[in-house]
Amino acid sequence: MSSKSLEGRKVTKQDLEKEIFDLKNLLEISKSLTSTLDYNFLNDSILYTCLGALTVMKAAFFSKKSIDSVDFSLHRGFLGFEIDHERDYSIPEKSGLIEYMNSRFQCHTLQDLEKVLPPSPEIEVLRSIDPTIIVPLRAKGAINGLLILGEKIGGSGFDERDKSYLLNIGSFAAIAMYNAFLYDMTTTDMMTKLKLKHVFFNTLQERVQRWEKGRPPFSLIMLDIDHFKRLNDTYGHLAGDEVLKAVARKVLDNVRNIDLAARYGGEEFIILVPETALEQATEVAERIRQAVESIVVRFNDHLLSVTVSLGVAEFQPTKDLSSQPFIERVDQAMYRSKEAGRNRVCLAE
Repeated sequence: MSSKSLEGRKVTKQDLEKEIFDLKNLLEISKSLTSTLDYNFLNDSILYTCLGALTVMKAAFFSKKSIDSVDFSLHRGFLGFEIDHERDYSIPEKSGLIEYMNSRFQCHTLQDLEKVLPPSPEIEVLRSIDPTIIVPLRAKGAINGLLILGEKIGGSGFDERDKSYLLNIGSFAAIAMYNAFLYDMTTTDMMTKLKLKHVFFNTLQERVQRWEKGRPPFSLIMLDIDHFKRLNDTYGHLAGDEVLKAVARKVLDNVRNIDLAARYGGEEFIILVPETALEQATEVAERIRQAVESIVVRFNDHLLSVTVSLGVAEFQPTKDLSSQPFIERVDQAMYRSKEAGRNRVCLAE
């Protein structure tokens, strides 16, 4: 909260108490938003932190879905707004709307934006949501997202004190998002968009070491693209890269945000599935197998299709004294799928 909100008028004890209260809240919000570098979790955290801090009836959030996105998309956790689920709610990063808000870092109303900007698809997206106020989230000279709010509970409008408070929240959120982007870039395989091998190893090792009796089960899924070398030799490595990306997309489409999917080797992938026993993990593996089987990759004049062989293992503390034997068990299960004819799921012993 900026002291500018108190300038130009007599400062009362009540004003100072409100200022202190707001500053304490902003400190807690800052601590909350900087407590994670997981981009997907952060998006949820920003939305629910704002809902907790603001007395509004409706709230939504536009952010990038991934590090290579060029659009800001409506976050799934919106509240109160009537949304057409058949519609694409996205705003290009390179648009007149975003450029304008970046050059004028302040809270905006839709009516004010319509007065200064020409009609455009992004303005129409905002109009369809019908927001009361739009807060840009800016850090390092760039917009990282938009916070969309409906009217305040009680029907009172947003005064200058509210707007200053919102911009401070927006700045904290934007900085947290920027840091999460940097972390994502250093931990992600940029071709497949899966996590790097060392990130997976560190996460799994920590989970194994911290396991205690009575905690929920967790499992691993390992998969390998069948006859991938033959595909590379026949169609070339560029074709192989396109197939790798297509398989990785199917993997990501069929896991949860809390799951950790990583590129394990050239054409091998591994997935940590928390809070999931063997039976449920096997269902996930079978879903991935079927999804990959349906892939058709167009490369030059060729239509390419592949299958995958998968292994599944549930953590067993008596066998998996460290992460290494756990990985070896799921690896052996995957190779049994290969030996049994490929394009199937086998369970670890």
